[in-house]
Amino acid sequence: MRRALISDIHGNLEALEVVLDDIKAQGITEVFCLGDIIGYGPNPRECIDLVMENSRVTLLGNHDQGAMFDPEGFNIGAERAIFWTREQLESSGDKENNERRWEFLGELPRTYRYGSYLFVHGSPRNPLSEYIFPEDIYNHRKMERLFQLVGHYCFQGHTHVPGVFTESFQFFSPEEIDQEYTLGEAKVMVNVGSVGQPRDGDNRACYVLLDDGLADGLTPEEAATATPVRSPKITYRRLPYDFETTIRKIYSIPELEPFLGDRLRQGR
Repeated sequence: MRRALISDIHGNLEALEVVLDDIKAQGITEVFCLGDIIGYGPNPRECIDLVMENSRVTLLGNHDQGAMFDPEGFNIGAERAIFWTREQLESSGDKENNERRWEFLGELPRTYRYGSYLFVHGSPRNPLSEYIFPEDIYNHRKMERLFQLVGHYCFQGHTHVPGVFTESFQFFSPEEIDQEYTLGEAKVMVNVGSVGQPRDGDNRACYVLLDDGLADGLTPEEAATATPVRSPKITYRRLPYDFETTIRKIYSIPELEPFLGDRLRQGR
């Protein structure tokens, strides 16, 4: 079964539309969203609607939670963006749809398991908000504890930095593996990157295609005991999008700091 894994959209409608079009063009109908649909970006309502329409599994991200409750651990720019986002979702001018959006956000789980695959937003230890950065491979104690919680494969977002972490304390960026990685017997954690706010120096939208190696149509229960029919593989996809339009939108909203637009140009 082939499915698309997206994460960290952050209210960036232009990036999300390009990614969803690319997914559909490849005939993929299963989309998993690993959280942070909103926050930072200028189109929170539209992005929630598209994820509701296109994603079969959606997880809760820390910015999604921050919009529903008091944000904790955010810098001032992110906090201001969260409060502005909340205002958009409380607008009386779109009351019926906003009620539907709040209900959707309020029901999002923090983890999802499918066979050998664990999906989270942050980490297997703290699914909502723990960061796993590439340099953490030098923190062997942290990585050992994280991998103890991984049955086989774990997929996450949150840092906006795509790449593959191995149990042998290695990190491979998508460029180092020619955008593809075959999943073997060893445990791995895979960061799928960010659709709406990449931070690896590449300003293109990023997501992952997962060929899980299992037969199509299995339930999570069936997948837990199923034998793969082929080797599982991931493929990174990088797509240019009209970030200048997104930047202009951000600049036009006083509550959104200009640097939230500038960083889209830089991929930082």
